[in-house]
Amino acid sequence: MLKGLYTAYTGMVNEQHRMDVLTNNLANSLTTGYKKEGTTQQSFDELLTFKIKDTSESPNLPKKVGTMSLGVKIGEGYTDFSEGSLRETGNVYDMAITGNGFFAIEYTNKAGETSTKYTRDGSFTLTEEGYLTTKDGDFVLDDAGNQIQLDPLKTSSVSDDGTIWQEGEEVAKVGVVDFEDYNYLEHYGETFFQTVEGAQEKETDARIRSGYLEYSNVKAVREMVDMISISRAYETNQKVIQTYDTSLEIAVAQLGKV
Repeated sequence: MLKGLYTAYTGMVNEQHRMDVLTNNLANSLTTGYKKEGTTQQSFDELLTFKIKDTSESPNLPKKVGTMSLGVKIGEGYTDFSEGSLRETGNVYDMAITGNGFFAIEYTNKAGETSTKYTRDGSFTLTEEGYLTTKDGDFVLDDAGNQIQLDPLKTSSVSDDGTIWQEGEEVAKVGVVDFEDYNYLEHYGETFFQTVEGAQEKETDARIRSGYLEYSNVKAVREMVDMISISRAYETNQKVIQTYDTSLEIAVAQLGKV
C-alpha cells in the first residue's frame, strides 16, 4: 500500500524539476542568444522482491513476491540549439550567426581567471580603446583566438564571413567556432557555453549578419501550455498522496477499534 506514496512522491519531484527548467526558459524568453533547456525522465529499474523468514512452505526458502517499480526519476537535461529569429538593430557591432557556430569570448570571472566561452549572443560594443567586447566587458576573439582592436574614430562594416573593414581596409575577422557534438557543451550562465572533456572543433559555413541580433528560441506560448500540463500532473500526484493519507488514517483510527 505504501509503495503508492513513494511513486507519487517521485512524480512530484520530477514535475517540480520540469517546472524549474521551464520557468527559467520563460524568464529568458527575451534574452538575446539564449537557448532553451529541456528535461527527460525515466522510470526506476523494477525490483524483484522476496518473502523472507516465511516458514509456511517447505523447505523454508524465500518465495518470490514479484516485481515492482518505485516510480519515476529525473533523467538527463538537454539544450535545444535550434536558431532563434533575427531582430534588426541597425548597430554595426550587433552580430547574429546564421547556421551552426558560436562566437568565441575571452571570459574573466570574479577571481580574475580567464577562459574561453562560447555564445550566440552577438550584442557587442566598442570600448574607448577600440576593443570589441560583450556588454559585460569580455573580449570578443578573432579567428586566431586574439582580442579584436579597432580604431574607434573610423567607420566600420562587417561582411558575411565576419571580416571587419574600416575605410576599405581589412582590420580583423570575428571568430566563429563550431563543434562536432554539442553534447560536449554545457551551459555557463544564461547565454554562455563551455566545453567539457571530449569536445572537438570543426569547420563551419556559418555567416554573420551585422546589424542583427538573434532572439531566444524559447516559444513563450508553448512554455505556458507546458506549465499548465506540469501543474496538473503535480496536482494529480498530490491527490494520490492525499488519498493514501486518508486511507491510512481510516486504517489506524477506525479499523483498529473493530
